[in-house]
Order: sequence, then C-alpha cells, then structure tokens
Amino acid sequence: MISANENFTRIPENYIFADVARRLADYKKEHPKSDVINLGIGDVTLPLPYPISRAMAEASLEMSTPCGFRGYPPDGGYPFLREKLAARYADFGIALSWDEIFISDGAKSDLSAIQELFDFSCAMQLSPSYPVFGESCLLRGKRLVSLPATRENGFLPPPPKDFPLGGCLISICSPANPTGAAYDRAGLSAWVDFALKSGSLIIFDCAYEAYIRDSLPHSIFEIPEAKYCAVETGSFSKAAGMTGVRCSWCAIPRELRISGAEVRALWSRRQNMKFNGVSYIIQRGAEAALSEECKPLLRSNIDYYAENAAILAEVLRRRGVYFSGGRNSPYLWLRCGNSQRFFEALLHAGVVGTPGSGFGAFGEGYFRLTAFASRKNIIEATALMDKFLQSDNNFTLYSP
Repeated sequence: MISANENFTRIPENYIFADVARRLADYKKEHPKSDVINLGIGDVTLPLPYPISRAMAEASLEMSTPCGFRGYPPDGGYPFLREKLAARYADFGIALSWDEIFISDGAKSDLSAIQELFDFSCAMQLSPSYPVFGESCLLRGKRLVSLPATRENGFLPPPPKDFPLGGCLISICSPANPTGAAYDRAGLSAWVDFALKSGSLIIFDCAYEAYIRDSLPHSIFEIPEAKYCAVETGSFSKAAGMTGVRCSWCAIPRELRISGAEVRALWSRRQNMKFNGVSYIIQRGAEAALSEECKPLLRSNIDYYAENAAILAEVLRRRGVYFSGGRNSPYLWLRCGNSQRFFEALLHAGVVGTPGSGFGAFGEGYFRLTAFASRKNIIEATALMDKFLQSDNNFTLYSP
C-alpha cells in the first residue's frame, strides 16, 4: 500500500515565506484601509537593467526565425553562458573551465537536488539558515545537525572540534541568509580543512556575494583546497534582479571525487535524467548580465539596496537595537525577544518582516528585515519603526 512520506512530519507544516504572505493577506483583509510595507520576503524590486531585457527580447525574436530557432537547451547550459561564468571566476583568481559550470533554474533547486548524488546519513547546517537545504535533508530521512550561529560567535560558527569521521554534507551560505554575516578567508579555510580531514563535502551558496563591500571571499574556491571538497551554487536572482526569470549555476571542479566517482560526472548524469535545461532566451539575458555594459547598472542597483540597508540600520542603532548584517548583505538580523510576538506587533504598526523562528530553532529571538524595497517604502518603514521602537510599551519586544 502506498502511504505518505512520513518525513513530512519532520518539517514545519507551512513554509516560512508562504506563512508570512498568508498572515499579511489575512491582516489586509481584516484592515482593508491599512497600508503595510513588506520587508519580509527577499524579492528584488528594481526593474531589470535594459541590456538584460534587450538581450532576452532579441533572443525571443531570434527564435521566430528558421535559422535562429532552438528547441530543448543543453541540460548543462549553453557554452556561451558557461564560458562567461568561467571568465567571471577568473576575475577572482579562480581557474574553472566552462564544463565545470552547470546552468540551472535557481540555487534553491540545486541546494536540494544535489543531495541526490550522495549516499549520506548525516548533514550539517549553520542555524539559523535558509530552510531549503535542511528541510530537504529531513524529507530524505537524514540526520540533520544544526550548528548554532549566535551573537557570541558573530553568527559565523567554526567547525565542530569533536565530530566523528565518516563525513557529512555541510551547507554554508556566505554572506548568510538570514543573518547577513560573512566569513573571512580564515573562517572559510577552517571549514575547508575540516571537510578534508573528516571526509565531508561542502555545498557553498554564494547567492549574495555581489553585496560584499569588505575584503572577504566571494567564492569558496578562493581557498584552493576547496576544489577537493566543495561545490558552489550561485544565482542571478539577487545580483542581477532576475528572481522572476530564474537562472543560476552550480560549479563543480573536476578534482572533486567521492568514493572514486567524479562528482561533476554524477551531476551531469542527474541533470541528463531529470532536468530539461534553462531556456535559450533566459540564458541570453544572463549572458548580458555578465557583460561590461551591464556591470555598472548592476552595481548601481546593488548600491541602491545597500543604501536602503544603511537607512534601516541607522534607525536600529538610534533606538539601541542589536543587529547584524546590513553591510555585505541586503538583510538585517535584529534581536527582538519572541519573534512571533514581534511580527504581530510590527505588522500592526505597518511593517512586515520575517520571524527568526522560521529559519530554525536557533533563529528564535531574532527577526529579519530585507532592504529589497523602494526608497520611498524604506523611508516610510523606518519612520514607522522609529515610532514603534521608541514606545515604552514595545521595549520588552526587542530589548537585548
């Protein structure tokens, strides 16, 4: 008899961002005249830079001609985009060939799908963290170890000192979602050393590397030995504003082998079987995002969101609220006490964020705000938050 996967009982009943959207919709239904500013879901708000939309429009028209029409795309991606990404890695001093880079429809998909390549019993994540990796492991019936990312360790936990050999899958996002914290070279090197000694494999998410301002690694492959113990997922979503058209990549060095098998070949075979590729039109848009013409436009958009984060950070500092992030990251992670109570109180004040409990047990007591909003909404939100935070009635909701 077929039965439901009992591992669904191991994950929250509702996905955190769907739950935030539902609660916001319910509030608006009950208060139809209220204006609420949404700083919860981390979705970009600025339009696509023109070179990207132009490239996609031209590719679309190209598809209407006999010589320009294309059917199914290569499951690994078109060489023109893979070569551009290899050149981008070269800018950071990283030597990857185009056939070590695979195009996909989102880092979220890859963070889950890549688990299919390995026979593993244990996975490790930093907590709080974006839910997809951990929840995917739980759905597969795996043991999940959560390392606390806390105020005391700067939300950047070091590798565990006493961990049994035999290896595990390790998920690291830097700059991190939701905390905004980013590892320096020494911190990443420690994780690479740990993975090599314990027989583990790191799945590194660099979705927010474009927001790095300080002298920090943009890729785990800036640590040379990482080619023997890591894969990396990257995305055009937050760096190029392509959340609505979906394009990402997964970098797998040919040096990486598990039990003698080349991981790159395993991923290629998995994609052959389960993935029909990203459309030609979208890949031309992603190629344009990597062009010299587009670089200053993307930098302008990222600077815009960075200024939004600075505006939010200023009101938190002024009101004595402890937070991390807001620099090298579009997210601010603030201390709030009970995150669900804080969500409800701030919602009634006119601003929506994301309760920290939605990012795992170690996220409780914190709250995430995103800088992905219009400048007008950011300024209005800071005014509302300033009023909210200065109220004595709300002090217990956020006091450190």
